[in-house]
Amino acid sequence: MKILEERLFWMLLPFFHLIVSAAEHVEVAKHAIKLHRGKGAAANQRRQWVLDSCRRLTGLLRQKNVVLNKLKNAIRAVEKDTSLSDEEKLFQVHTFEIFQKELNESENSVFQAIYGLQRALQGDYRDVVNMKESSKQRLEALREAAIKEESEYVELLAAEKHQVEALKNMQHQNKSLSMLDEILEDVRKAADRLEEEIEEHAFDDNKSVKGVNFEAVLRVEEEEANSKKNITQREVEEGLGLSMLIDSQNNQYILTKPRDSTIPRADHHFIKDIVTIGMLSLPCGWLCTTIGLPTMFGYIICGVLLGPSGLNSIKSIVQVETLGEFGVFFTLFLVGLEFSPEKLRKVWKISLQGPCHMTLLMIAFGLLWGHLLQIRPTQSVFISTCLSLSSTPLVSRFLVGSARGEKEAGDIDYSTVLLGMLVMQDVQLGLFIAVMPTLIQAGASASSGILMEVLRIVLLMGQIVFSLAAVFLLCLVIKTYLIGPYYRKLHLESKGNKEILILGISAFIFLMLMVTELLDVSMELGCFLAGALVSSQGHMVTEEVIAYIEPIRDFLAIIFFTSIGLHVFPTFVIYELTVLVFLTLSVVIMKFVLAVLVLSLILPKSSQYIKWIVSAGLAQVSEFSFVLGSRARRAGIISREVYLLILSVTTLSLLLAPVLWRAAITRCVPRPERRSSL
Repeated sequence: MKILEERLFWMLLPFFHLIVSAAEHVEVAKHAIKLHRGKGAAANQRRQWVLDSCRRLTGLLRQKNVVLNKLKNAIRAVEKDTSLSDEEKLFQVHTFEIFQKELNESENSVFQAIYGLQRALQGDYRDVVNMKESSKQRLEALREAAIKEESEYVELLAAEKHQVEALKNMQHQNKSLSMLDEILEDVRKAADRLEEEIEEHAFDDNKSVKGVNFEAVLRVEEEEANSKKNITQREVEEGLGLSMLIDSQNNQYILTKPRDSTIPRADHHFIKDIVTIGMLSLPCGWLCTTIGLPTMFGYIICGVLLGPSGLNSIKSIVQVETLGEFGVFFTLFLVGLEFSPEKLRKVWKISLQGPCHMTLLMIAFGLLWGHLLQIRPTQSVFISTCLSLSSTPLVSRFLVGSARGEKEAGDIDYSTVLLGMLVMQDVQLGLFIAVMPTLIQAGASASSGILMEVLRIVLLMGQIVFSLAAVFLLCLVIKTYLIGPYYRKLHLESKGNKEILILGISAFIFLMLMVTELLDVSMELGCFLAGALVSSQGHMVTEEVIAYIEPIRDFLAIIFFTSIGLHVFPTFVIYELTVLVFLTLSVVIMKFVLAVLVLSLILPKSSQYIKWIVSAGLAQVSEFSFVLGSRARRAGIISREVYLLILSVTTLSLLLAPVLWRAAITRCVPRPERRSSL
């Protein structure tokens, strides 16, 4: 007992000294400020103050060495003590070692502060770069100190856990356990082993990985936890862990994988966001239906109202956008169902030539205007490519009901040509996303390396062409040997249980999606090809699959169009309304004229009338320009101002698209077909 009291005294001795000397440190700081301002005593008093401070520092370092020797002796005594159990020895030794680290780190912090003061005195107070570098070094030192302190805290928690287990073992040895207690003790040990097996130690494994940065973050607890007055700090730390982290760049993070995977968790913010979207999208959709607009604009308005420019009530923006991507996948799958391979073979030349010619013409006009306005070629090419793409989900909503029920009025159906060209644009989208890293490097390279960058782009395009050939060869094999037996098996297993059919079709969509992604082609193309392959099994199969998948598509499409509204900023549009209206009308008219010109050259004479309808369907900007613009802004290809212009022009062109589409349908489509198209 005396030994333990002596150890405890030596452990607490430095803290007693710090408490006693706290008032002295305050007086020393005030005295140093007076001396700095020239209001202190004479030179001999300053000299005496320096000597006294050095004596105090030397005394503290000497006392620290004495305490370290005492700790070493205490560790040897604990290791030789036979009355202690192994767990108790481990706990006490670990506690002493952590205290040794604390003393050494405190000493290092003192000398680091002195070195930092020396660097600051040697620097130039007018040099902002030098001061920024000093601040960066101090920040790095603080981050490293925080990581070390966090590690020590975790070690103390582990040591405390070992001590508790040791005490429980001693209690169990001193008393007889009932059968229920023995069962619960075995379950406890099994649960501990399970936690140790599934715990990944992600923090310790990744903190030394190259490219990992330590940053300061704020942890914001849930309102429900903060409202509980009787909750303890330990209960907060061991809670569900659904708090939010905010870094210095104002990025917000939520939990993706908990430390304890045995407890089920749910992201309540995400649930509330989806519920809010579902409730508000109904009146917004009704409103657009009443005034004669497509319901998709009501969903975009819903996103505007709930997004950052409105009520700002959506907390899980990234999660909402991710769920909305599935709306695009299922929409393109249904488009593929209505676009049979027989129709594809009829218009494949037009579908291939039309988008390629339009994109090249848009890039040529973009480079011309960029040269006149002194815009960098890389930026001109990117903007032109973004504006050349058209919205496949929007046009597919225009064609809902028309592609299945209308009769062909000529050699070529306008819906088939339009969907074929849009699918080819989706292929171009995947190609452009793949080429974008090389485009970024080309924009940052010197003029002497342009030839090498061009060669790299050509090689990359060859790789994409090879991937496309592999995808279509795989589709041919699936259509010939696999899709028929697969669907028949699903149909037999799903009698009286439609869940099997829905799951089987969804799995096939995701398989094609993963294959195209693995081959560096757009995932959207894989979804479209999945629908085309299923439609090859006949009209009855197509109708059955549509009946099951269409409700899922409709709900996910609501989420997708709402996520678009989250990136629409009405205040910016109002401030720059004149410029944005002029730019939008210029882009829409240019795309319409170029589409008419290209289709006039490649369409047969008997189908020339459909060029007006197809051009009207292509005369808007794809919502994927949001994705491309965000990537380009992060990479430095475009500025913030250009990014906002692209978003605004895209939004206004999508709003203008139904008007242009209805005008083209009214003018060019005979009355029986017009009813089905509208």
